[in-house]
Amino acid sequence: MTTSNAATPDADPAVLEELTRLRDSIDNIDAAVVHMLAERFKCTQQVGRLKAGHRLPPADPGREARQIARLRALAEDAKLDPAFAEKFLTFIIAEVIRHHERIADDTAGGRS
Repeated sequence: MTTSNAATPDADPAVLEELTRLRDSIDNIDAAVVHMLAERFKCTQQVGRLKAGHRLPPADPGREARQIARLRALAEDAKLDPAFAEKFLTFIIAEVIRHHERIADDTAGGRS
């Protein structure tokens, strides 16, 4: 989904071509991120079912803290703002916990 360059008719065609190339790359990366997140959530759904089946708590604060520290280190190595990486992972973890709570409720209610 490349953004149109129609709003910039006075721009140098070479600049517009480079802009389009870069935006196409961004679009491809965004698609890959979405697919990777989908795969990640498939795995976390399995974790949620396993936890619910064994009456384990939906959240694991120790693991979450280790994962955040790990992701911050990866971000630093990749020259990405570690605070941004932490916010991103914290958002994902909150969503995973919400899913795990729903799965636990469904399992406890007999809907597995």
